[in-house]
Amino acid sequence: MNFRAAGPFVLFRKEDGVTHWWQDATIYQIYPRSYQDTDEDGVGDLAGIRQRLPYLRDLGVDAVWLSPIFQSPMADFGYDVADYRAIDPLFGTMADFDALLADTHAAGLKLLLDFVPNHTSDQHAWFQESRSSRDNPKRDWYIWCDPAPDGGPPNNWMSNFGGSGWTFDDATGQYYYHAFLKEQPDLNWRNPQVRKAMADVLRFWLDKGVDGFRVDVIWHLAKDPQFRDNPPNPAWKPGQRDLDRYLQRYSADQPHIHDIIAELRDVIDSYPERLLIGEIYLPVDRLMAYYGEDGEGVHLPFNFQLINAPWRTEVIGPLIDEYEAALPEGGWPNWVLSNHDQPRIADRVSEEQARIAAMLLLTLRGTPTLYYGDEIGIAKAHIPADRIQDPWAKNEPEASFNRDRARTPMQWSAGPHGGFSTVEPWLPLTNDLATCNVDTEQDDPCSMLALHRELLGLRKREEELRQGAYTRMDSAAPVLAYRRGENLAVLLNLSAESAPLDLPDRFARGEVLLRASTGANGGPVPDQLPGNEGLVVRAADG
Repeated sequence: MNFRAAGPFVLFRKEDGVTHWWQDATIYQIYPRSYQDTDEDGVGDLAGIRQRLPYLRDLGVDAVWLSPIFQSPMADFGYDVADYRAIDPLFGTMADFDALLADTHAAGLKLLLDFVPNHTSDQHAWFQESRSSRDNPKRDWYIWCDPAPDGGPPNNWMSNFGGSGWTFDDATGQYYYHAFLKEQPDLNWRNPQVRKAMADVLRFWLDKGVDGFRVDVIWHLAKDPQFRDNPPNPAWKPGQRDLDRYLQRYSADQPHIHDIIAELRDVIDSYPERLLIGEIYLPVDRLMAYYGEDGEGVHLPFNFQLINAPWRTEVIGPLIDEYEAALPEGGWPNWVLSNHDQPRIADRVSEEQARIAAMLLLTLRGTPTLYYGDEIGIAKAHIPADRIQDPWAKNEPEASFNRDRARTPMQWSAGPHGGFSTVEPWLPLTNDLATCNVDTEQDDPCSMLALHRELLGLRKREEELRQGAYTRMDSAAPVLAYRRGENLAVLLNLSAESAPLDLPDRFARGEVLLRASTGANGGPVPDQLPGNEGLVVRAADG
């Protein structure tokens, strides 16, 4: 198969001092089902997001990314798309989307959509045609294989949600591959008609004016054409995820993936200042390849290291250094603390350390992505067994993380249903609703919400926080210290114990611009950094 040859391109080239908008931006992820319900069905909708745009503008974020809103049977809550050019009625209408897009831009914000190209719903018209017969023109739009000699699946590829990745179709006598649920058959990206159809989907939304896309599981788009078995994982133990039983050597991250991404990037680059983000859970060395050899890859391969790392200075510091050192020339960094698939940061590191994490996220070099609700400190939610919605948790109850705990409704007030809805929400809210909500935190200068507003405001005011170089400073655990540019230092205590500060003279004599514990500013730099404290410091002159 012939892919487009990548042309010369300098990634993030600055012309006349102009910086691409996403290099200065903070992205805010919204899980639409859980942000604001306006039609009283217990599920969030586009009108609700539109209603909350003033909150987002005042918070200080720059771009809003929506998890899928396309028409879907909701087997995986929108990640099983039945029509890429239609809004699911659960969220509203195309007119609602157009109004949201217009108002988002009027508020000075960008709008990003979630593009799910690896698979469709089994209810998508393409798949309905594909499975109708072996000689249907769309048969090769999906991945079909004959059974193994024993009649079983063609190989040992596993589903990310448990069990085999292959489902047998009685009518046509072949198996189809699905990296996730059986209701999510994988598209065959080796087929040029598939690539053209998906490029047309991107153009449909770009023509409407959306500012870019986050691409779901982008490293899965390319599979081994020989369908070889994945090798066993020597570290796997019974009780762990089915997926981890084998190393995904042949079912994902294949070399020709970069040619596919280059074609997607061509579409994006044909529109001015549009952003392409890739969801990629890979080690740093393999992650960097997704920038592309000549900058023809995704603009931002999502960097999830902070999500998976132990919360210790001796781990976090080298992790940042390794990532910075691995970036290709011109590659722009990015950081993520939480998302719709992973435990929330306050759940993982404690509510006190979540404030330190916020300061880390919003002062590191690169584009940060803030997950809705993290700005008010939503932590662990209890999901009773009879309220579990996540299909992965249902498939592997002993081995998987229940993603529902990261998707609970936004808590706007201490009132009924947290101000999210007038009826029982699709998922329960957290037990600390009375104190962890926007209304309660709104006027508290020491609240988590106030801290996020101060941090985001500081990023906007201080160019060195947006564009300055990152340089780690000498410090002993539990203190993580680094410089941004020449004049700003960030000092973070990743423990509850006080620790001494030994700073260069310019910073020791400097001024505190922001404290993580209170959100306050001003005052001299202390000799001791209290536990659960973080400081942004401006160096003294001379």
